[in-house]
Parts: sequence; structure tokens; C-alpha cells
Amino acid sequence: MDRTSISRRIGSIKGDIEKLSNTLCAIEKTDIENYPDNYAMLTTDAALRSELIACRMRHLLYGSTATRKETYLASAGVVQGIRIKAQENMLEITLPCLLPKRKQRQSTEFLIDPLYFTLSQYSDNNELPKFRQCVVCFSHIYSEKFHNRRVRDYDNLELKQLLDVLSTFIMVDDTGLLVDAYNTTEIGEADCTRISVMAKEDFPKWLNEREKSLKTISDF
Repeated sequence: MDRTSISRRIGSIKGDIEKLSNTLCAIEKTDIENYPDNYAMLTTDAALRSELIACRMRHLLYGSTATRKETYLASAGVVQGIRIKAQENMLEITLPCLLPKRKQRQSTEFLIDPLYFTLSQYSDNNELPKFRQCVVCFSHIYSEKFHNRRVRDYDNLELKQLLDVLSTFIMVDDTGLLVDAYNTTEIGEADCTRISVMAKEDFPKWLNEREKSLKTISDF
């Protein structure tokens, strides 16, 4: 990448950072009690712009240095706080945020790429279960610090790309004939998404145990 292209990209990123700064100032001045919808809109805009900035910085890094994409994204997974726990008949992944909506391409890229390379690195040193028939449960956990009106429906969430990543490592096939997907909503200490993959015969027991331990669970 030549110097002119680098400068052009840096200029675009600086413009986004300035817009982010202005939005943060607006958030700081917004009365969350009296104008919760405005606060939510501004906060969402700031979060998405932050992810856009991160993705553009990644592309600048890949295009202008010798840094390997897989090396960087494995580090990004660590920084983001992606956690993986594998047991004999279950895989549990914790993502540090709620899932983005469909069509938010940059937001999806921000999360999916580090997840793929984190799983790849994990599988190099740990044995992962391999499922022919399984259930994938998405637990959408909302911070107890904020109003419950933030809770969204599941229709527009980006689940397909996550399933594609998971199938690469732990599924024989991700066809609907072999894989069932369930969604639950919980209230917790912080926003995050927990993905639990298990054999179909283990799902009723898992769900029963979760319902006993969580008063805020809703399953669909």
C-alpha cells in the first residue's frame, strides 16, 4: 500500500474518531431517565462507530504491514475477552457483547473474525467435541445495570455466521436436520453472549438446570 493510500485511510479513520468523540459528548449530556430512547440511539451509534474504526484499523494493518491476519485476530480475541470451555459433550463460548443485528457488516466482522481464529488456536492445543446432531443455545445476557427495554427480539440477530464458524470446528454439518438452535434471555452482571453447544439428548437436562438457577431465563 502506497503512502497516499495510507494517508487517505488514516484521514477517514480520524474523521470517524472525531464523530465518535462528538457522539460521546452528546451521550454524556443526555438525560437517560427522561430520554432513554435518545440515549439508546446515541449509545448504539457510538458502539457501531467504534467497531467500524476497529475494523478499518485492522484493514490498514493488514494492508500496510507484514502482520499476519490470523496472528492479529488471535490477539484480538484475547483482548475482547472471548472465552472457550470444552468438555466431553459440550462446548461453551462466551462473547464479550450482545450479538449484532443482521446487515451490520462491520459489527459482525469485528466479532466473527477474532472468534474464528481464537477457536482455531484453541483447537491446536485442546480437543474439541465433534457433533453429528446437536443443539446450539444462544444465551443473550443483558446487564442488570440498565433498563429491560433494551431487550431485543431474536429475529434480526446475526446467528448464521456464528453457526458457520462453529460448524467448521465442531459439527459434521450445520443443516437444520441435524442442528437445532435455541435462544434464551437472561439478566446478568454485564452484557455478553454465551453459546452452549451440546448433543441433542443432553439439552433437556441443561435447560432444566438453567431454569432452576436463573429466575430471568426465557426460552424460545
